[in-house]
Amino acid sequence: MTQKSTFGDKPDRRYDLIVWDWDGTIMDSTPTIVYCIQQACRDLGFKEPDDALASSVIGLGIQDSLRRAVPWIEPAHFPKLTDRFRYHYLAKDHELDLFVGIRELLENLREDKYLLGVATGKSRVGLDRSLKHHQIGHLFHETRTADESFSKPHPGMLLELSDVTQVPTRRMLMIGDTTHDLDMAANAGVDAVAVTYGAHPLDTLKTSPSLAHIDDVAQLSQWLKQNL
Repeated sequence: MTQKSTFGDKPDRRYDLIVWDWDGTIMDSTPTIVYCIQQACRDLGFKEPDDALASSVIGLGIQDSLRRAVPWIEPAHFPKLTDRFRYHYLAKDHELDLFVGIRELLENLREDKYLLGVATGKSRVGLDRSLKHHQIGHLFHETRTADESFSKPHPGMLLELSDVTQVPTRRMLMIGDTTHDLDMAANAGVDAVAVTYGAHPLDTLKTSPSLAHIDDVAQLSQWLKQNL
C-alpha cells in the first residue's frame, strides 16, 4: 500500500507525516505479548523472564525480542521458542483491541489531510492481519515492518517511509511507547512523542529523547491538536 504525498510543505503545519508504532501504541497488546513470551518458555521448560524484562523487548522484531527476553538459552533453541510464541499469540490475536479513542483519532487526522504511517516490530503478515481485522488499513498511507526492513532502533523504517511518501524527516513525527521507537526516531532525525500507557514505564522512556510524555489517548489527541 503506497500513496505518495501530494501535500508538500504546509507553512501552517509543523508535520506532514505521523508515524505510529503498533503494539502498545495503537493496539492494547502489551500484556498479551508478555504472556505469550512467558508461556512459550514454559512450554519448552526454559526459565521465563519476569514481566518487566518481557515487556522491555516489545517493539523489536521477534528474533531480537526473544534473544533479549531470554538471553540464557542456547541459540539453537530460538526457532522452537519462536514457534511457540507465535502459536500462543495467534490463539490470542483475535481477542486484542485498539486502545479506546485511537480509531477516532486516526480518522480525524486522516480527515485533516495528514499522512499516516506505521513502523512496527511486527511481521508483515501479522500487521496486515491486524489491519484487516480492525478495518483500519485504509487510514494509513504506508507501513513498514521489522521483517521487511531493519529492526528498531535502526532508522531504516522511518527513512524508507520518508522516501516513499516524499516527506522529509524534519516534517515527520514518530509516536511510540518504547525507547526503541524514540531511539529509532532520533537516529533518523525525526521528532518523537512517547506514550506512557504501553510497554515501557515513564522512567525508562525519559532515558530517550522525546517532545512529550503522554498518559492516555485523550491527552495525545489534545497534544496533537496543539502541536501539529
